[in-house]
Amino acid sequence: MVPDPDWDDIFRPATQPTTTVTDPARTATPSPELSSRRALREAQQDSSRGPSRRPAGAPRKRRRSRKWIGWLIATIVIVGLVAGAGVTVWTLFEDRIRAVLGIADPIDYSGTGNGTEVTIVIESGDIGSDIATKLHDAGVTMTFDAFYQLLLANPDVTFEPGNFRLQQQMSAAAALAALQDPANKIVNQVTIPEGVTAQSALELIASATSIPVADLQAEAANFAQFGVPANAKSIEGYLFPATYDFDPGITAVDAIRMLVDKMTETLDAAGVAPENRFTVLTMASIIQRESGPNAEDMPKIARVFQNRLDRGMHLQSDATIHYGLGDTSSVWTTQEQRDDASNPWNTYANPGLPVGPIGLPGAAAIDAAVHPADGGWLYFVTVNLKTGETVFSNTLAEHERAADQLYAWCKESDENAAYCG
Repeated sequence: MVPDPDWDDIFRPATQPTTTVTDPARTATPSPELSSRRALREAQQDSSRGPSRRPAGAPRKRRRSRKWIGWLIATIVIVGLVAGAGVTVWTLFEDRIRAVLGIADPIDYSGTGNGTEVTIVIESGDIGSDIATKLHDAGVTMTFDAFYQLLLANPDVTFEPGNFRLQQQMSAAAALAALQDPANKIVNQVTIPEGVTAQSALELIASATSIPVADLQAEAANFAQFGVPANAKSIEGYLFPATYDFDPGITAVDAIRMLVDKMTETLDAAGVAPENRFTVLTMASIIQRESGPNAEDMPKIARVFQNRLDRGMHLQSDATIHYGLGDTSSVWTTQEQRDDASNPWNTYANPGLPVGPIGLPGAAAIDAAVHPADGGWLYFVTVNLKTGETVFSNTLAEHERAADQLYAWCKESDENAAYCG
């Protein structure tokens, strides 16, 4: 361990002892004889220097001392060393210095970005905390609070669904202005995030094209025309989440077909037979919604669900309940909601898989559904909804201890609480 520094030593200016040297030749009073000789010698030297020099008998000019240059250089060097030491100390001990001096940590950037472009996807129904979270997660804002507090001070601000070009390291005010500026909205290109619903995907397509959302919804309702099984509940799950470029004037049918064809290609690449597509997409959609940002957890989540199905246990996925309720904004359910068997997507009250997919799974979730990890887990809970850190358990007692970690995390800060609403 590195011992704590002596703060007096760190901040005390470096000094060197000075010694006064007395020069006898300068302080002693010269004898008359020496003075006369010196004057005669100097007069002789001056007379030999020619007319450009001072005339004989004129007062002798004192040669200007150049010691001040040395002192200036020394001073500059010392100031540089002190400044460098200060930067080093601040870098190594910033948190401690802030605590001692009572300086709060910054929560906001001051500029309009660092030039690194990112795409922010605003979905219909996103509230202020959702957007603040997306901006922070994408590295646009320094903290969740910077943007969220700005929205609290401006409650009349509204957001239009769509894809927007922003930069990383923007101040909250700059990010808000960018989201309100139509020039930053991406046209004829759309990013469909993994896990969103088909309805959100259609709204995002409409936001990037001239196609009315009503036209897209009407064509999607006739999902059999795209090769979706007639016994499916809807087109849900069959639109592949990715970034698409649309030609100007594209029709609703052609736009939807692009997404369905991409999903079919992905299922074929994963080795899913046509007769198994519906089951795989249903499982994959739950895996996608439950996994959060960590794709490496998907095969383990798939194993948990498969182990529960093999043992005749209910899946007990909160995400499926919320889809049936038409609300995907939360990860929490009430006892009443969990007991409601009339919700066909309620996997607490109803056995087996739900009646259909609950969102749009990506390639990783599909692969996990086809190839679950090896393990005996029966439970999992995400203990940090920001990072996606998840704990997998074999017993109910282990699972309940992990759930307590999640509850404690939610109470740690307002930012954490925004994820737990």
